Amino acid sequence: MPHLYLEYSDNLAGFDAATALQQANLALEASGQFSEIDIKSRAIMVSCYQIGTARDPQRAFIHARLAILEGRTEAVQQTLAQLVLDALLVHCPTDPALDVQVSCEIQQIARASYAKQHRLPQH
Repeated sequence: MPHLYLEYSDNLAGFDAATALQQANLALEASGQFSEIDIKSRAIMVSCYQIGTARDPQRAFIHARLAILEGRTEAVQQTLAQLVLDALLVHCPTDPALDVQVSCEIQQIARASYAKQHRLPQH
């Protein structure tokens, strides 16, 4: 825990998802809420999407969903969302013709329904 899911529209030329994930992971580690090894992130480029109601290829998005175990205060959740958002904004393409929305949400996972086993490599 946590799991970071990053989705972004395929019209974001120059968006380096791998670097954005690395920066988001570093920010989450620096928060002091998670161990480095427990932060798992992935990115998915979306080719079928609709932003608003107009058919406008000049609209794009980057959205992160951070899934964490329940129990953290609202203030901590807000801080985590802002840390991820800030990491994404650094890597957001700056095409002046493109309207890009960047967002992050926190999803709380019930502790009672989450199971995990960590298998270390055997030497």
